Amino acid sequence: MLGAAWANVRPMPNRKNVPACSRFLYRYRNLVERFFSKLKLFRAIVTRYENHAEYDLALIKLASAKIWMRFMSR
Repeated sequence: MLGAAWANVRPMPNRKNVPACSRFLYRYRNLVERFFSKLKLFRAIVTRYENHAEYDLALIKLASAKIWMRFMSR
């Protein structure tokens, strides 16, 4: 394991003793979760049509590039 990790989930606003929550880490956690949800929209990746790991990784890289280009064109 690389290091210690903790849950970085925004606490309920009406909680009495609020645990620490890093806004910086929360922002990037949200970004990663949204990326994976967009990646799941590609049918070939979700159903895993490819039988070899190299082809599966290539599909993930192509889908990631397409998501990134769509994000940068805004």
